[in-house]
Formats: sequence, C-alpha cells, structure tokens
Amino acid sequence: MGRKSEISAGLLVFRHARQMQVLLAHPGGPYWAKKDAGAWTIPKGLADADEDLLETARREFTEETGFVAHGPFVPLGAVKLKSGKTVHGFACEGDFDPDRIVGNAFEIEWPPKSGRRKSFPEIDRVQWFTLPQARGKIIAYQRPFLDQLETLLAKQS
Repeated sequence: MGRKSEISAGLLVFRHARQMQVLLAHPGGPYWAKKDAGAWTIPKGLADADEDLLETARREFTEETGFVAHGPFVPLGAVKLKSGKTVHGFACEGDFDPDRIVGNAFEIEWPPKSGRRKSFPEIDRVQWFTLPQARGKIIAYQRPFLDQLETLLAKQS
C-alpha cells in the first residue's frame, strides 16, 4: 500500500484527575530517543484492509501499550498528512499506570550500514499530560485531536 492510500487509527485516552489529562506515547527507537517536544503521539497504527477503524484503534492501542481500553468511544475525526496518509482518532476515558506498559518491538539495522540488526520498542513510554502540556508534546498534525476532545468534553459539562 502506498503512503497516499495508508489509513491509520488510534486512541486518545483521557482521565479526570485534578485537571483533565490525556495519555500520550513516546515513539521508541534511536531516531526518537532524544526528541521530546513535538514527538509524542496517540497510540495508533495501520488499518488492515476492510478493518473497522475503531477496531484498528483498539487493537493498536493494546499492541503498543499492553492496555485494554473500554468504551464508550467517541470519534475525533481524521487528519490528513502531507504524505497523503490519513489518521483517524477516537477518544475514551480510562486510567492506566504508565509504569505497566508492555508493547511490540520492531527491528532495524543499527547503527546504519553496520550490518547488525537491533530490536527497539514501538513505544518506549507513555505519560499523562494536561491539555496545555499535551499541546507542546504531541506531534503537530495530531493537535486537532486534542482540540476536538476538549470541545466534546466542554459540551458535556
């Protein structure tokens, strides 16, 4: 599947502590190791052909974190990347312990051109952030998911 036709889906989990917080994931691997602001993401992944997008989001969340999210789930819309890839977001309330993350790994040649392969976690950590903190941490194209969640929750208040 080419980048222009790739579709991903992910979950933005939130909780009500003293302030509302969202759970974001930091990508694993050497390319992301020293990146922080603008590097965090919602746990997400590629949809299989004909797979329901919410099921994709739930599956990827569990594969990448080891956590199981329970609904109700609320659609947050979709964002389209410059590459043509589309990412669909969903939100649900939950409360997970970041110290208990267990997820998938991927393998790449590392260091580059060394001929050696090394395994890295897809997500190396998750953390709870308030919305203002999350806006500074999340990768820019996913900020609309935070805005949409804030709007939806404000309507429920």
